Amino acid sequence: MTTATGLPLIGLPCRNDRSLEYNETPVYAQSVVYMRAIVQAGGVPFLIPLNLPRPSLRRLYDVASGILLTGGGDIDPPIYGAGMDATLGDVQPDRDRDEIAITRWAMADRRPLMGICRGIQVIAVTAGGSLIQDIPSEVPGAVLHAEPKGAEQGQPNADVVHTIAAPASSRLAQIVGAETISVNSFHHQAVRAVPAPLKVVGTSPDGMVEAIEHPDHPFLIGVQWHPELLIDSQESAVRIFCAFVQACSDLSALK
Repeated sequence: MTTATGLPLIGLPCRNDRSLEYNETPVYAQSVVYMRAIVQAGGVPFLIPLNLPRPSLRRLYDVASGILLTGGGDIDPPIYGAGMDATLGDVQPDRDRDEIAITRWAMADRRPLMGICRGIQVIAVTAGGSLIQDIPSEVPGAVLHAEPKGAEQGQPNADVVHTIAAPASSRLAQIVGAETISVNSFHHQAVRAVPAPLKVVGTSPDGMVEAIEHPDHPFLIGVQWHPELLIDSQESAVRIFCAFVQACSDLSALK
């Protein structure tokens, strides 16, 4: 669906921000940096609350011309067949449940879907994949995947820490116009197994999965880094968001 001005509506599932609880009442929120990136690319973001009845969640999904899955806490390990690890961070089963449902719908309906950081992991897990629960303890010699300043502040920033390699044939490489992309990084988990029909289209120098896509979907891309924080400094980040919003706009034109 589009707005009265013809701009595509893009849904962002919320997180439960426990730091903002009001009288012990949950606060469902989302970072403004994702919304700003969508607006700059020509889209109109709206938030999808958690814990709605399934028909209500489906109604909001149906309104959206595309879905952006954002960064956040860790996915509940039993969802992908793993045990609870001592390094596990914040887990929100209600968010997992809603985002997995929305991802399944978007895959089946061929609706534009982009996942960032946690979002790429949600896409992989929904398709039947699994995760590395903690890179530092499971992958000796891995490159830096949590920029020091960001780790100290507890949130990602725009500092570039490594590159990723993307095959020339991938949609990602064609979007950014390059096979090497410099990225920021703020994650301790990563996609381990990527089931078909998803394909790995970006890896860091240590072989970590940094990007996936569905080759037969109009637009389904997941990235492990945070392009929303790079739109003021990197053309590649701008191109990623513009391609996503354009795919959403193309779908709107068909409705």
